[in-house]
Amino acid sequence: MNTAQPIRVMIVDDHAMVRKGLIAFLKNEPTLELVGEARDGREAIESCERLQPDVILMDLIMPELGGVAATRTIHQRWPSVQVIALTSFQEKELVQDAFQAGAMGYLLKNVSGDELAEAIRQAHGGRPTLAPEAVQALIQPPSEAESLAADLTRREQEVLALLVKGMSNPEIAAHLVISRSTVKVHISSILSKLGVASRGEAISLAIQNKLVR
Repeated sequence: MNTAQPIRVMIVDDHAMVRKGLIAFLKNEPTLELVGEARDGREAIESCERLQPDVILMDLIMPELGGVAATRTIHQRWPSVQVIALTSFQEKELVQDAFQAGAMGYLLKNVSGDELAEAIRQAHGGRPTLAPEAVQALIQPPSEAESLAADLTRREQEVLALLVKGMSNPEIAAHLVISRSTVKVHISSILSKLGVASRGEAISLAIQNKLVR
C-alpha cells in the first residue's frame, strides 16, 4: 500500500477553461492533490504564501503580473516550491526567461495527461522536464544580428540602448558621464560591428532583433 503523501499542486492561469481542465485532470490523479488556483501572477504569490504548494503549474502570459515575474518572486521567497511553466508559447527568449526566473520545467499546453503527471513528479523531485519544442528553441543557432551584437562591449551595448531610446550624442555623453568624442567612437564601433551605415539602421536592427532590453 502506498502511504506517500500526494504532491500538492496549484494552478495559475488567466483562462477559466484551462483551469477547469487542469482541475479535472488533477482529480483523477491519486498521487496529486489540487490545493488552489490563481488567475494571475499576483494572485499566485499571495496564494503561495497561504497554501505552500509543492508544485505550481504556471501560465506565462497573463494580465496584472506575468508568469515569469511571479516565478522569480516565488523562487526567491519559497525555493522549495517548484514551478512548471505551462504555456502555449515556445519562443527561445521566453523559455530562457522562465528558466532564469527559476522554473523547473517548461511544457506546452498540448501535453498529454500522463506526461504532465510525470513532469509534476519529476519537478517535485528536483528534476527538470522540457517540452521537445522548448529544447528545440533553446538549441536554435543565434540569428546573424545576435551574433554581431555579441561582439559589442558592455559600454557599446549601453550606448546602443540609449540610441534606441532616442538620445542624442550630447545626451548619451551626459547620461554615461563620458565625453562626446568618446560617444562618437562608440557609435562608430557599433555601426562597424553591426554592419550598418547609420545610427538609424543600427536602431532598426536593434529593435527588430531585440538586441537591447
